[in-house]
Amino acid sequence: MSDRGILSSLRYLFADVIGDDDAPTPFLPEGLPEAVVPVASDAIHMLIEYQGPSYAQLYVDRLKRFVGRRGLDDAVFAEVARLMAARMSYEDPIRIAQLTLAALEESSTPVNEVKKFRIDELVGALPAIVAEPILDTLEWLGWLRLPVSIRFNAANRLGIRRLKIEAGLKRWRLFSVRYPKERAWVERWLHMIDRSLTKQPMAAPAIVQTATMIEGYGDSYRQGMADWNAIIDGLVKPTFDGVLDLPDLAAAILEARAAALPDPRQAALKRTIAEIRARVPAEPN
Repeated sequence: MSDRGILSSLRYLFADVIGDDDAPTPFLPEGLPEAVVPVASDAIHMLIEYQGPSYAQLYVDRLKRFVGRRGLDDAVFAEVARLMAARMSYEDPIRIAQLTLAALEESSTPVNEVKKFRIDELVGALPAIVAEPILDTLEWLGWLRLPVSIRFNAANRLGIRRLKIEAGLKRWRLFSVRYPKERAWVERWLHMIDRSLTKQPMAAPAIVQTATMIEGYGDSYRQGMADWNAIIDGLVKPTFDGVLDLPDLAAAILEARAAALPDPRQAALKRTIAEIRARVPAEPN
């Protein structure tokens, strides 16, 4: 990380002590369809809580790309808005602490539960300048996949205090190892939707829904990410690049998703993708 990045990380760290992100609350994009307005409005408020107004503005800027876009009906646009907010609020220990505190405010029954993470997932939530040397050491030791259990306890004052400290680390998230990977994923997902609207509009809803493959944390999150990349790299991108002639990309995506099992080797999924590719001509018509 550059010196400027280090200074920015420190600035945001101290900002946690003196106050929240003071950027203005973003407005909904002009021309947003009525069906999308409540979804986007809820997402903006949620993302402000998750990370701050500047982060919610990024969400709004991403939505603007699709306002007035030909071939995108309101229902699909609403799903883009909903699923993008879900992916931008990915679950890390900081988020789970936030949700645990929020549940305490809404219910008289405090949460007290244990979540299982991989150690690289926990370290990856730290600023890159701190996390990267630790991850290198863990990789050298062969401990990257070491399971770690963390208790999120809102049943007593000490647990609540710890949750508030953990939730207060949200400013670190934007400088973490994981954040740029999540940002790149959202951008690629949006790019594939954009290409679909140009090349195969009927496949756009199926591509939008692929975001549901990636959720949670731990092994299930990593499995979903690996399966998503396999489908995009094996079917979607080659079709848009003109390498693969799939006239019904939506059906191919659904067939591949049905074969995505909780298998780290992805045997069934890889076999299904190969079978789909084998059914079409090697050269596009």
